[in-house]
Amino acid sequence: MSTALSHLEIPGLDNDSTFQELVLAHFRQRFGRMNSSTSTAIPAYHGFEKRVADVKAPKSDINALILDYLTMEGYPKAAAKFCKEANLQPQQPDASIQARQSIMHSIHSGDIETAISALNELDPELLDTNPELHFALLRLQLVELIRQCSGRDPTPAVEFATKNLGPRAAAHREFLPDLEQTMALIIFPHDKLRPELAALLSSDLRRNTAAKVNEAVLARQNQRREAAIRQLVRMRAWAETSARSDKMDLPETLDFGLNAEGTESRTDSGHEPMIMT
Repeated sequence: MSTALSHLEIPGLDNDSTFQELVLAHFRQRFGRMNSSTSTAIPAYHGFEKRVADVKAPKSDINALILDYLTMEGYPKAAAKFCKEANLQPQQPDASIQARQSIMHSIHSGDIETAISALNELDPELLDTNPELHFALLRLQLVELIRQCSGRDPTPAVEFATKNLGPRAAAHREFLPDLEQTMALIIFPHDKLRPELAALLSSDLRRNTAAKVNEAVLARQNQRREAAIRQLVRMRAWAETSARSDKMDLPETLDFGLNAEGTESRTDSGHEPMIMT
């Protein structure tokens, strides 16, 4: 199964690990306590669950995935600390990660003007070659202006839209519905908005825009556009769906095992836990 993972190209990841080891390793902790001394009764486990409990995913692979996530999502301090504690080499220069983190922080904070300025400084051609992303940022900046003008004179927001978004919507007609929807925020009270309009004022719009910017910067730097763990989660979901459609013998439900419930310093199966910082 190494070819299924080779496209991820994660430094430090052993691509000879089997597909099963990677997509099912997260079950180890949950099902590795089958012989717990807290109960004298031996529960009836499905055969699949027993096989999962025996999976021994290399800690080096898990550590590489964690570092990859911290790097791709823009957490420079956490990535540097994890490299030191897990004895790994950085995947990207610290300055590159910090630049992306700073831009995303500005977007999450609603300071879109600063984010655009920093983005232009980092890569002057990015927004010029990506009109959709540029419009998304300017639209978010308009939303923030409308938020500030709530209950007050909306002239600054109207002037900003007229100068910066109107010409772009005229040149790219597919942008017009989004502009019209955003301008509706000026008309209706913000406490009585329809769900589709209220969504523009939620943190989701900032978060989604920041994710698009992060992906665009990574693509311009010839990096993968998302953390490998996200691809593996989709691969795991696909594997389960395919197995069930083929009527394979599986438990009725299979949790992703992404919660921290029952976390222990060492599993009863004797496996050393992966490093988490």
